[in-house]
Amino acid sequence: MDLKLSGKTALVTGSTAGIGYAIAKSLANEGVELYINGRDKNKIDTVVQKLKTETGNANINGIAADFSDKQQVESLIKQLPEVDILVNNIGIFEPKEFRDITDDDWIRFYEVNVLSGVKLSRAYLDKMLKKNWGRIIFISSESGLQIPAEMIHYGMTKTAQIAIARGLAELTVSTGVTVNSVLPGPTFSEGVGDFMKALAKDKGLSDAEMEKEFFNTMRSTSIIKRFITPDEIANLVTYVASPLSSATNGAALRADGGVIKTAF
Repeated sequence: MDLKLSGKTALVTGSTAGIGYAIAKSLANEGVELYINGRDKNKIDTVVQKLKTETGNANINGIAADFSDKQQVESLIKQLPEVDILVNNIGIFEPKEFRDITDDDWIRFYEVNVLSGVKLSRAYLDKMLKKNWGRIIFISSESGLQIPAEMIHYGMTKTAQIAIARGLAELTVSTGVTVNSVLPGPTFSEGVGDFMKALAKDKGLSDAEMEKEFFNTMRSTSIIKRFITPDEIANLVTYVASPLSSATNGAALRADGGVIKTAF
């Protein structure tokens, strides 16, 4: 299927690994002019070359920016003043007991996970509206609806993203601009892999045994009973980024493996 994305310009934040990388690769395969982002310029350069080789798309560039640093965010916007597609994917997470989450932790999570998308959306939305076309997509999480007890500060930021996306969609009435959020379920990325290996080691289990226990205890409502792949999330995001998704606006779209125990 031709998603009619050739010639569009896209920025995917936090895209040197995991879900962000899969989204970037999927968009590049559709012929977009792609900008990836991370904090380490050397890693970005490596990923840019990898994506060019894997996709055959030569229009791939990278911009380094740490979203906890206001000046670096402003620099990114100056380097890339306009985009057609903005994927707010950058995010941090960590399991932590509520009693141990400090004020600084709360602020850091909000700054990176929430305000990053706010700042970029504020920079690009009006220009999209002026052109009468654009896509803003927040990569939220099922944790935004089912707040995990082991990382409440993370869940809070994912709920905030859903609210912001819906609010921004209200500003796009009768235009060709859409704003949506995508809610992945438990997805196997580098960070999740490290987390699972640490749990397996603590419990004396193999990786396969730990995955089974995870879905029996910590995410017992999962229907598919396995980790989602980053590519499975990227498939949905790429469609939502395309002109073919023009009737989808203000939605919180689930790719959660059935973890959220409701049909709505």
